[in-house]
Amino acid sequence: MAKVCQITGRKRMVGNNVAHSKLRTKRIFALNLKSKKFWSEAEQRFVTLKVSAKGMRTIEKKGLDAALKDAQKNGYINLF
Repeated sequence: MAKVCQITGRKRMVGNNVAHSKLRTKRIFALNLKSKKFWSEAEQRFVTLKVSAKGMRTIEKKGLDAALKDAQKNGYINLF
């Protein structure tokens, strides 16, 4: 799977390293992506997701089932 958060849809970004001489070279801004298991009350089972730190905060705030529903609506995850 690609390195994309399944809750927020965030991906890596590409930018420049800028030296003191203003010389620019390409670099990658990577995600803080983790594979984590969450307990789903609606399904009474664990769900394993690849989520970023921001995605974990979103799950804490909204709840797992609401966050999964929003992610499916936005097309970040495909549930059945």
